[in-house]
Amino acid sequence: MSEETLPEELNPAAEEPTAPIDDPDTHRFECRSCGFVFDPAEGIKKLGIEPGTPFSALDPVSFRCPVCRSKTLAFKDIGPRNKPSGFEENLGYGLGVNTLTPGQKNVLIFGGFALAIAFFLSLYSLR
Repeated sequence: MSEETLPEELNPAAEEPTAPIDDPDTHRFECRSCGFVFDPAEGIKKLGIEPGTPFSALDPVSFRCPVCRSKTLAFKDIGPRNKPSGFEENLGYGLGVNTLTPGQKNVLIFGGFALAIAFFLSLYSLR
């Protein structure tokens, strides 16, 4: 078989769809010292940083972590808010669960616990 006759998913020469351009101004940053997360969508009311202010717009000389007072160099980029957690190469496994965002995983896990508890408590009605 030649490359032209292979299905798209098996053809390495097939052009991959272009991913949307990721805007670094929407990324969240986590302080490596204390774990505080700066989310540009929320801002920091305590420091007078308005919502929508990207981390790159903060003054590296005067900005300090509001929890531990670390400088901007102590922060690392953890990506956008709704990015699926985990390694990129593992997102295709796990029956689609790996592509869920952390909030969606919490709903799935704790919803399962609540359903299991409700089922267990319903067993008391079987006399």
